[in-house]
Amino acid sequence: MKQITSAQNPYIKSLIQLQEKAKARKQSGTFLIEGVREIELAIRGNYELETLLFVPEVINNLQIFKSPNLQIELIEITKEVYQKLAYRDTTEGIIAVAKIKSTLLSDLKLPNNPLIVVMEAIEKPGNIGAMLRTCDAANIDAVVIANPKTDLYNPNTIRSSVGCLFTNQIAMASTEETIAFFHKKNIAFYSATLQNSISYHTQDYTQPTALVVGTEATGLSQPWRDQAKQNIIIPMQGEIDSMNVSVAAAILIFEAKRQRGF
Repeated sequence: MKQITSAQNPYIKSLIQLQEKAKARKQSGTFLIEGVREIELAIRGNYELETLLFVPEVINNLQIFKSPNLQIELIEITKEVYQKLAYRDTTEGIIAVAKIKSTLLSDLKLPNNPLIVVMEAIEKPGNIGAMLRTCDAANIDAVVIANPKTDLYNPNTIRSSVGCLFTNQIAMASTEETIAFFHKKNIAFYSATLQNSISYHTQDYTQPTALVVGTEATGLSQPWRDQAKQNIIIPMQGEIDSMNVSVAAAILIFEAKRQRGF
């Protein structure tokens, strides 16, 4: 088995670039996954793993990764090398190099009556990760990131999603492409916005539905507001007129699930 003991190793330096730079991830078509649970979820989500780097003193059971069907290169590394690669403060001693998946709308496999969440132009990886976690909890059929403003495989997205990046069907497209896709599939979309809106709980989400949320700073772009079946709002009773986008999305998602009998 291959061993790497120096953080100056060229391969390790290339992995540090993957951890730190979206450009490196895009150019190589790969990204890093840190932690046993996250790696296991990626495998179950049909992500292709190229390499597994582990600290033998910390990780002593690699049976799940030794399946003949996985074909993963195993590399032993030292704690010092691991600390150079790790994004999180906690030490799990294992990191995988995985291939980026396609995120085309046409790749989505939707049931007859889908419930979809759309995030438009969300910039903070932590918010995306939190919403992906909620989408997994609600067993949402697909997530579309419209007009993406951050790299999907940012390590903070993976961390804040607690691996739910790998358990959701995710597509990325422009707002115009996404709206056209919904029209073609006869999926009604409801846009969470302050303008021309009525309370979210008055609407029927039991038919093919997409729930659309945007940034707290600027809200949704005009096409989402103009072409929605209905603009919806979560009534505020305090002094502010909005809440964190991941919290708002959770409220809308579980109202839709409640209506669908779950």
